[in-house]
Amino acid sequence: MSGRLYVVGTPIGNLSDLSPRAIETLKAVDVIAAEDTRVTVKLLNRFEIHTPMVSYHKYNAIERGQELCERLLAGENAAIVTDAGMPCISDPGEALVRSCGELGIEVCAVPGPTAAMSALAISGLPTGRFTFEGFLSVNKLSRREHLNSLYKETRTMIFYEAPHKLPNTLKDLYTAFGDRKLSIVRELTKIHEQVIHTTLREAAQRYADGSIKGEIVLIIEGASEQTERPETLEEAVSLARSRVESGVSASAAAKEAAELTGFKKGEIYKALIRNAETERNV
Repeated sequence: MSGRLYVVGTPIGNLSDLSPRAIETLKAVDVIAAEDTRVTVKLLNRFEIHTPMVSYHKYNAIERGQELCERLLAGENAAIVTDAGMPCISDPGEALVRSCGELGIEVCAVPGPTAAMSALAISGLPTGRFTFEGFLSVNKLSRREHLNSLYKETRTMIFYEAPHKLPNTLKDLYTAFGDRKLSIVRELTKIHEQVIHTTLREAAQRYADGSIKGEIVLIIEGASEQTERPETLEEAVSLARSRVESGVSASAAAKEAAELTGFKKGEIYKALIRNAETERNV
């Protein structure tokens, strides 16, 4: 008879959030698969958990996943944890759970803190319907395609982001969606937990210097039912102009507007400059 895989949620900042059931489970299993054993050992030491660990992350997921499945099929019980929060959500543990399902290995959830849900709950934005989008790709094309696909998304959107990438991400979000309500939730459950209620336009300007630190969740207002993608050159130029007003160069603004609308960068740029000259001469 095969063993069980326990998907165990761990604290996202405050170690006191580890549940009694999670402690009991981590003590009882034969092995713990951890994203980074150096991080997880601190948690285990806090609660005097001495269960052996193995690393399981995106770089060894195939090989280590196979090893874990073999141990589970042999009757051992295992737990999988991530550095913080609920594993297998925007996480390579998803593949291990899928493999277990294909092999008939039972998978049990031991729920714990989740940054996305915690941030949404205190964001002040609509929570009835939402979509979790995880981390945006660093590949420019994939990133642009992802954001463009969400232009008419009416549900509240949840993104994760690292602080050093935040300035560019805020700029890209504003370019893609226009000015919408935004809640920046940082350092959840930690001493400096904070919710910043702002807009994409304001945030792109105010935090371009990278001044926001810590673990970040972005909660963004969905599109209104009337939201339409710019379809005329005039609308594309208007979009570029809003980017210039936020501090972006005319050339960069024209490029961003072109990527979103399909109009040529050159014609947007020429119209942008022409309009600016007309306004100066009025």
